[in-house]
Amino acid sequence: MSTDAAELTARLIRCPSVTPEEGGALILLSDVLTAGGFECHRVDRNGVPNLFARWGAKGAARTFGFNGHTDVVPPGDLGSWTHPPFSGFVADGMIWGRGATDMKSGVAAFTAAVLDFVAATPPDGAIILTITGDEEGPGRDGTRAILDWMDQNGERMDVCIVGEPTNPEVFGEMIKIGRRGSMSLNFVAHGVQGHVAYPHRARNPLHALVRLLDQLTGAPLDQGSEHFDPSGLQITTIDCGNPASNVIPETARAVVNIRFNDLHSPDSLFHDIRAKADLVQAETGVSIEITSNISGESFLTAPGPFVDMVAEVVAEQTNRRPVLSTSGGTSDARFIKNHCPVVEFGLVGRFMHQVDERVPVEEIHALKRVYGGMLEKFFS
Repeated sequence: MSTDAAELTARLIRCPSVTPEEGGALILLSDVLTAGGFECHRVDRNGVPNLFARWGAKGAARTFGFNGHTDVVPPGDLGSWTHPPFSGFVADGMIWGRGATDMKSGVAAFTAAVLDFVAATPPDGAIILTITGDEEGPGRDGTRAILDWMDQNGERMDVCIVGEPTNPEVFGEMIKIGRRGSMSLNFVAHGVQGHVAYPHRARNPLHALVRLLDQLTGAPLDQGSEHFDPSGLQITTIDCGNPASNVIPETARAVVNIRFNDLHSPDSLFHDIRAKADLVQAETGVSIEITSNISGESFLTAPGPFVDMVAEVVAEQTNRRPVLSTSGGTSDARFIKNHCPVVEFGLVGRFMHQVDERVPVEEIHALKRVYGGMLEKFFS
């Protein structure tokens, strides 16, 4: 009997798994996969729910992996939704609900694909699913925890597909073969407080901070590289907490985020920005502290047999030759790339994180067919 990916999507949506709550989604998947012959393990860490599932023998000669997440962002104002966000309501050829696009439909599609595949044509190899409840959250104890557990238990994937939405407008137009890195920098400028009428008796940290930020935004970081768009730096906040208009503040703060390509590393970016800050310090007498938080480094799964296979299957199933892209934000592929080659392919991401998030039913079935085609080609 064929597994209905759309029906499974609706059942997953009805699980209120807002990060970090499990909401019953991983329990549902574990039950479904166990019934289909998969060996399942909960790999929870620090209260974060995760699921590892394998069909076939550990250490098989060929192992195909899928990765996804069942946690979702909060629904926001419930009164703004046409249908309740955890109803999995089906209307007008759409399934409505939080996670419909990002990415319970992707998880349902690859789960349904692997269940049907192993039932109809048991492969000479193994299939591994790694599903986390911590992709929309901090990401410290989700896919990372599963990969750590796999290393400790001798589990290995040869290749992996992440089922995140990858298509901007039309199903089949894009796969992701890499991602830019993400780095946030926190600046704290320490000056000397004083009266605005006597600036010679003060040192304004805002002036120093604005001078530095102007330098950082005044010229592009690069012009892009062969597979990557140009890096980008955005100021996300500037603040000094000063309620008075006649007082020069003592301290000012700012945060910037950098999405960087393979021409940079976090160390090289920090070194360059630190050097600019040192010059501003010397010119103004205002000290500037900088701390960094790295969400992920840039990476690329270079075009080759695996990427070609994925692109070929997408083209066969959708009649579109997909663009090989590294655009967009971060995903858990940034962790998997240290384990095995990884490519992302999923649905159209138009409605993700929005009120009235929804997905076409037929698109879920089409995604299942693409994943099934990948399995057939990999194990053929």
